[in-house]
Amino acid sequence: MSTISQTKKNTVSKLFLYTLLTIAAFLSIFPFYWMFVMATNDNSAINSLPPAYIPGSELVTNFTNVINTIDFFGAMWNSVIVSVITTIGVLFLCSLAGFAFAKFQFKGKNFLFVAILVTMMIPPQLGLIPQYYIITQLDWLNDLKAIIVPGLIDAFGIFWMRQYISSNVPDELVDAAKIDGCSNFRVYWNIAVPVIIPAFATLAIIKFMYIWNDFLWPLVVLRDEPSFTIQVALRGLIDNYVRDNGMILSGTFWATVPLIIVFLLLNRLFIQSLTEGAVKS
Repeated sequence: MSTISQTKKNTVSKLFLYTLLTIAAFLSIFPFYWMFVMATNDNSAINSLPPAYIPGSELVTNFTNVINTIDFFGAMWNSVIVSVITTIGVLFLCSLAGFAFAKFQFKGKNFLFVAILVTMMIPPQLGLIPQYYIITQLDWLNDLKAIIVPGLIDAFGIFWMRQYISSNVPDELVDAAKIDGCSNFRVYWNIAVPVIIPAFATLAIIKFMYIWNDFLWPLVVLRDEPSFTIQVALRGLIDNYVRDNGMILSGTFWATVPLIIVFLLLNRLFIQSLTEGAVKS
């Protein structure tokens, strides 16, 4: 009887858990589905009561209006360049810094690490004017370098890599590599990098999404349409007199697709990095 009772309790617990997960998944996916529905309808269907809940037939028309209004593909390409280069730079530089903080002993190590963590508490808007002044002195206005270079170092990335390397790269393995004559960089490249691939995936998703969705800084430093990133370009879809919601949401929908692709590609490694410590004894 006790075994049957326990089985029933486990079944009820799993059913409750799966129900919660299903509701959470629905709430997470519904905004994207709703955006797609709006992107396939015209203004009359969007503004009707009750509003449309199923996709319409205006997807091609709305997207055609988008590409006729802004340089959509050029802006997408600029965002791809900026996001990919910045993400790769962050992964390399932050993992190097994290490896140094995790495995090396040097003077001022703790002070420097705390100083990096403190910068995470400073709102980015406070650095807008100093960064803008530096960019103007370098003559990088209206150039993608103005977005790429300031984003190559990330305080959270250093913190994340330092914590992951500390818990997943054994000190004994590092010491053995040094005894065999490996340089510090070779220890990093041959010992640490293969172990921290899941951490790379997590940081890549976070940084790629942040750079792709960034609006304020690109708006400040990019002036002409050929250099616009997608978020700045989408601003051109908003008209002060006539608002075509179907066109706006069509552009927003297609601008979101690359983020979903990146997440799906790195999803397995992302989950692995988050559950790494749960399987250790």
